[in-house]
Amino acid sequence: MEWSTDWGLKGRMALTMFLLFALYLVFIAFLLETEMISMGGAIVFLGAFSFIQYYYSDKLALRSMGAQVVEPEEAPELHRTIERLSQQADLPKPTVAIAETNVPNAFATGRNQRNATVCVTTGLLNTLSQEELEGVIAHELAHVKNRDVMVMTIASFLSTIAFFVVRWGWLFGGNDRNSPPVWVAIAVSLVIWIVSFLLIRTLSRYREFAADRGGASITGNPSALASALLRIDGRMDRVPTEDLRQEAEMNAFFIIPIRSGIIGKLASTHPSTERRVERLQDLERQMETA
Repeated sequence: MEWSTDWGLKGRMALTMFLLFALYLVFIAFLLETEMISMGGAIVFLGAFSFIQYYYSDKLALRSMGAQVVEPEEAPELHRTIERLSQQADLPKPTVAIAETNVPNAFATGRNQRNATVCVTTGLLNTLSQEELEGVIAHELAHVKNRDVMVMTIASFLSTIAFFVVRWGWLFGGNDRNSPPVWVAIAVSLVIWIVSFLLIRTLSRYREFAADRGGASITGNPSALASALLRIDGRMDRVPTEDLRQEAEMNAFFIIPIRSGIIGKLASTHPSTERRVERLQDLERQMETA
């Protein structure tokens, strides 16, 4: 495998994290100034949430999907596929998990390359051919190799803090819910959350292009991933709405997002399938002429 570092992705991840941390330093200073939280409370709250996110984000993601870790004897073919592709990607073999759902999708999670998990759904296993499945798994391994999974987890955590204040900030205002500092803080939290939301979505869309390129490099077969994307996208419209709603919170980590109307498309964590397929086709032509 010829793997070239995606400096565009690294630069975007560094810039996004810098902007988010700067944004939240100002945000926390504002909360302290309005006395919504104390310095001790801020340290305990942020410390506890950071610890949980860093060490348990993979388990929380699997639990939210109802996914179970499977051993080699439970899914031998899937384990063999992931082990072979991990060797091709020069990565430690990740933990393997399966989610029992008709939604055809996959995601990677974990805090680093040695503590990663790749999860596929039963809907995906029943939908794709072996070549297409390899393309999807290689895409997820590319996320692990690019180290963008943890960046997205941290970024999402920071955004969650602002959303928490927007939703529950009035509880910190005492008995007087019309206290100006509290409502000003909630308004500022809303602005912070919107800016965070947009920064995360922008990074997320680029990282999908990067993982597509990386996955194609691992397998040497861009057309298999392109075919898988088209097949998954086509199946998504036939999945019951209730199933889609249950899993929409994992959108940023799926290979294909669960869309919900016009707003869902505008705030998509992923570029359109058509654009991704076009780029994969261009990449395949470049490989053929190289």
